[in-house]
Amino acid sequence: MTNSTHFTSFILAGYSDIGQLKYFYVFIITALYSSIWFSNILLIVVICTKKSLHKPMYLFLCSLFVNDLYGSTALFPAVMTNLVSDDHSISTLYCYLQIFCIYSYASVEFSNLAVMSYDRYLAICYPLQYNVLMTPNKVCILVSVILLVPWVNVMVSLSLTVCLELCGNIIDKVYCDNYLVVKLACSTSDTAVNNIYGLISAVSLLSLSLFTIIFSYIKILCICLKSSIETRQKAFNTCTPHLASMFNFSFGCFLTLLQSRFDRPMKGLPTVLQTILSVYFLMCQPLFNPIVYGVRMSKIKQAFKNILPVDMYHET
Repeated sequence: MTNSTHFTSFILAGYSDIGQLKYFYVFIITALYSSIWFSNILLIVVICTKKSLHKPMYLFLCSLFVNDLYGSTALFPAVMTNLVSDDHSISTLYCYLQIFCIYSYASVEFSNLAVMSYDRYLAICYPLQYNVLMTPNKVCILVSVILLVPWVNVMVSLSLTVCLELCGNIIDKVYCDNYLVVKLACSTSDTAVNNIYGLISAVSLLSLSLFTIIFSYIKILCICLKSSIETRQKAFNTCTPHLASMFNFSFGCFLTLLQSRFDRPMKGLPTVLQTILSVYFLMCQPLFNPIVYGVRMSKIKQAFKNILPVDMYHET
């Protein structure tokens, strides 16, 4: 029988091979984190200050940008602290808090993208009835659902993890991962409830979100095939940023899933590359979203131009 120990901290083994490059990594991460905050805050301000953008699509976008700030903040400050410190331990309380933030961020992101696809479906397929179908009250309800449901789901999953007796405290990542903490349990029989609940909740969230996205885009495609070239172009310009964001985030989540559950395919890669791939969905998505939406969506670009000083435009 394996003896369990009450651990007050976890060791993040992902920092073990950092070496002398830690200050270079701190510089890169600081620049990336600053870019994420600047770009997302800028677009949030643009959407909030321009009344012409107070529409469902842009409110869902604003929710997406806020969630990206939330997710990146769950990772980057802790990573920068651990890089400059020789002690790569993290308290159990902060570890569980980080798990909650990162997992809820991922769940909210995917749910938000699903709701945005549904919004695009209504706008393109029912343009005349759109204002009736997507009322302010409905927008508030949808935003509340995409926030509260993932948070409750992650809270239940995390509470099951906290109750486990652990026989180790080494996590082979640069951040706390719920699956890796569960693997530290003394007995596999103790983790049965965790695994069953985790599987059911993940499948439920993914299946509902994927069904919404696939259904919405099939309907949009059917309408576009019957419409004029101008209508197709407008639908394409509206949907391209959303599809790009969805594929980018799905790719990042797939890399993380592959590394956590099936780490053998990643073993041949350099440690630094493994680390980058494990944080891709938290590192690239928050920077990718404001860039792709800011560049591709004409109304956001125009609103941004309007809030800049007039003299600046005369100079350019």
